[in-house]
Amino acid sequence: METMVHIYLFGKEYEVPDNLTIMRAMEYAGYRLVRGCGCRNGFCGACATIYRIKGQTELKVCLACQTKVEEGMYIATLPFFPLVKQIYDIEKIKPTEQIMMQLYPEIYACIGCNACTKSCTQGLNVMQYIAYAQRGEYNRCAEESFDCVMCGVCSSRCPAGISHPQVAMLARRLNGKYLAPKSQHLEDRVQEIRNGTFRELLEALMNKPLNEMKELYNNRDIEK
Repeated sequence: METMVHIYLFGKEYEVPDNLTIMRAMEYAGYRLVRGCGCRNGFCGACATIYRIKGQTELKVCLACQTKVEEGMYIATLPFFPLVKQIYDIEKIKPTEQIMMQLYPEIYACIGCNACTKSCTQGLNVMQYIAYAQRGEYNRCAEESFDCVMCGVCSSRCPAGISHPQVAMLARRLNGKYLAPKSQHLEDRVQEIRNGTFRELLEALMNKPLNEMKELYNNRDIEK
């Protein structure tokens, strides 16, 4: 016998098995997910969700694909949040402090409330990487924000209106383009691919049965 719990999806009560994630519970309840559903494994950030447990005051955040339902859970999904996305040409900008001030000046209005960090579905120190961006330390901002899935929950809680994920994306692009050391073996491999060195090998792999492909993947050599 499955243990059932009572949850509320967008204000309507449902009874669902307690071993389901929020996303699976929504489907169990009859919802057809056409938005707010992507990779289902916590990588794409499409299923940002806010919830509150009945009788508690704390508003919590999560990704629906990772979080199991609880008794008395009131749930609302946030499949899209309107972030400010500035347009720029990465070939024409430089990793200066001025470029962040020009594109995302709102980061300098940060009041240090830490609401962004507290709401991050990935547990990132969001306020810290914004501080790095303010100082033009794009390599440190890139490292601190590396696991961001751009769900937008941090921005939804920010009184200064900062688009944290887009700031982090700019920092990572600047870091990758101008600051991070070049990887010669990667450049060599890309050139080999362009030259067609692996064309026959790839065609042979594409013609293999799925089970054989899985076996090759599971037993592959992993670089240390």
